[in-house]
Amino acid sequence: QVHLVESGGGSVQAGGSLRLSCAASGYSYRGYCIGWFRQAPGNLREVVATIYTGDGSTYYSDSVKGRFTLSLSQDNAKTTLNLQMNSLKPEDTAMYYCAAERRYCSAYFRANPSDFGYWGQGTQVTVSS
Repeated sequence: QVHLVESGGGSVQAGGSLRLSCAASGYSYRGYCIGWFRQAPGNLREVVATIYTGDGSTYYSDSVKGRFTLSLSQDNAKTTLNLQMNSLKPEDTAMYYCAAERRYCSAYFRANPSDFGYWGQGTQVTVSS
């Protein structure tokens, strides 16, 4: 059973930085699409960034490209997916979720977060102007 636990959210002023972490356990390292999604009140859940553990390929949404950076590390049975968020904007305010599924990170898959089978509980990010 895959288990995901997020941490690192908080409140910051525009232009500031935050680092989110997702501790993932209970799955094999290779062959998973794992990433971050976010959902603001009244909006649909949207992809932020993903990484495919099979080949390390990454994807960033246009709204965060150049500002956010993914990194993936493994220590024994636990994998940690970090999201470094720099130059934060008020429009980045949302609940951020870590998600994983054992499949390739295709464009269709990224656009359909409901197809991800494993989710964390979420961590709130609030950016004030």
